[in-house]
This record gives sequence, structure tokens and C-alpha cells, in this order.
Amino acid sequence: MSPERIINSVAPIRICDNGGWTDTWFAEHGKIFNIGVYPYVEVQIEVHPREERHERIVLVAENYGDRYAIDKDKKEWIKHPLLEAAIQRMGIPEDSAVLISIFSEVPAGCSTGTSASVSVALIGALSELTPTKLTPVEVAYRAHEIETNILHQQSGIQDQLCAAYGGVNYIQMDKYPHASVSSIRVPDSVWWELERRLCLVYLGKPHVSSEIHERVIKELEDRGPENRKIDNLRKTAEKAKDAIYCGDFVALGKSMIENNEHQRALHSSLICSEADQIFEVAKRFGASGWKVNGAGGEGGSITILSGPLMPQKREMIKAIESLNSSFRNIPIYLSRFGLRVWSQSPDR
Repeated sequence: MSPERIINSVAPIRICDNGGWTDTWFAEHGKIFNIGVYPYVEVQIEVHPREERHERIVLVAENYGDRYAIDKDKKEWIKHPLLEAAIQRMGIPEDSAVLISIFSEVPAGCSTGTSASVSVALIGALSELTPTKLTPVEVAYRAHEIETNILHQQSGIQDQLCAAYGGVNYIQMDKYPHASVSSIRVPDSVWWELERRLCLVYLGKPHVSSEIHERVIKELEDRGPENRKIDNLRKTAEKAKDAIYCGDFVALGKSMIENNEHQRALHSSLICSEADQIFEVAKRFGASGWKVNGAGGEGGSITILSGPLMPQKREMIKAIESLNSSFRNIPIYLSRFGLRVWSQSPDR
């Protein structure tokens, strides 16, 4: 049977997170610069009358090849906890049956806030089934609440906010988790040049939070929110914001490199040897800046801000991919929008 309604939702992923680690509970207050890009995460919900479907809630996680029914009253989540917890938290109307499909072209564990983007897109779509629809910022905080309060995972706030707002953002967190988001508006020429210069390189294996991250968190917690290591990261966010407003790509690249080295100072293992290999190639081909995405560590991805010459950028990407068969350039473009949700009739 055809669905009576189809709900679509998309949200961008996050790269170039200067000031990452300062959007956390142990930092207490922070400053973060980040950039929302596509390829986005896609969610689609097919809504049917309850009596037409044997299974009331079916989840399809396309990237994992998983399709299974969900018991919304079950208190444990095994296959995809973040998705299952979001469905339970939001609820499905009793008179409806749903088929929920989720897909992303970005590899899982890419350290681009993809799980947060999935959560934001899913909650945004599920919100369409409720009497009171959530605003994008409400969706972001609901997603953060699920990850931290329900699943008890470590999570800053920047990924969810970037997924909700899109574009280039400067986030000021006055007291965790409350923050204000300033969307940075620049002339089209700056936007287009930024988009042309940015590269996202996947290291070929997923980022996995490890005991190294727990050790870093413990050390930062013991030192307090005003310690120099955290404050150095906050300052790189300010520098990136000022640079992009001025259209100064040299200064932006410098802020990225500074952030990368301040992150290394948290623990040497947060910048893996594969990333350092790529940084050397980027430097050789005249790149303005580079940094690991997210918390760092083994696997994941890096952001590179190439130099002004297009042929050099293409040669740089070729050289990087020739280093290791697992290294892969992921084509990206800047997101003018954050979370987008819309419905359609299957007959139109």
C-alpha cells in the first residue's frame, strides 16, 4: 500500500571545528567556529494508517544494510541506540505506522558530526508527526539531550547546532549547554572562494572514541575551565571568525593549523601519523591550512584549506590519495541552509 504521507528531512555535516573541545561540560564555556557542508544526511518517513501495516515502526539504516522493527516501549537499544532512543523520545502517533529510512554519503565515523546530523534530521522529521513542531534550535537541543541524558555519552553542543543552522557559524557557549549561534554572512565572492578551497579527506577508517579521549577529558576536568590548553582552543575560534569576515584565507588557514597544534598539545595521539603525512603533502602543494576534524585520534577525517591555484588543489588531492589506497577525497560544498523538513503527498 502507498503511504498517505511522506516526510523528508536533510541536515548538513560539520567540518573545520576550530575551538572544538570547548563546547563541553568540562570546559563550561566555549567558543567554536565551524562550517556546515553537504553531502547531507537524508531521512524519509513513510506514514501509513496503523491498520495497513503489520509492524508499526520499521527502521532502515541504509548505510549498514539494516532493516528491522522497533518496539518503542523497549528500554534498551542495541543495533542503533541513537536512532532508537530518538524514536522513543519523540514518539509515533498511535494511529500511524511508519517506515523510517536514513542514508548518508559520508562514511560512518568520519569525525564530521555525522551522528549528530542524523539525530537532528531524524528528530526534525519525527517532529512533523507531533502537535507542536520543534524549531531547528529546539531540535538541536533535543538531539543533544538524547545523546547525553538518555544514552549517557560524551557530547559537546557544536555538532547538533551546526546541523540545525548550516552555513558558517560562530558559537558562543556562555554556560554549558546554553549557547548563541551567529551565522557568519560574507559576500558571495568570499563564500565561493571558501567553497572552492576546502577539502575533506577521509583517512579510510572510522574514528572511534577511545581511552585516549577519556584520559584527555579527565585531565581537562582536573585542570578546570580556565586552563591554558582550553583557552588556546577558544582563541582559534575567534581568529577563524575574524579571518572569514575579512576574507583573509591565509589567516583562516593559520588559525586552523594553530587549532590543530593546540589539539596535539592535549595529547599527542589526537593527531595520528596518517594525518601528519597528509599535512606534509598539503604544505608541499601550498595549502593555507589544515586540521583534524572532531576530537581527533585514529581514523576519521581532516579539513584542508588549499591555496589560491586550482591546479595545485587537484594535484594535492591526487598526491594525498596516492599515499594510501584508503585515503579518499570527499567532494563537499557549503550548506546555505541547516535542517530542512518538508512533506509531500505520494500522489503528486
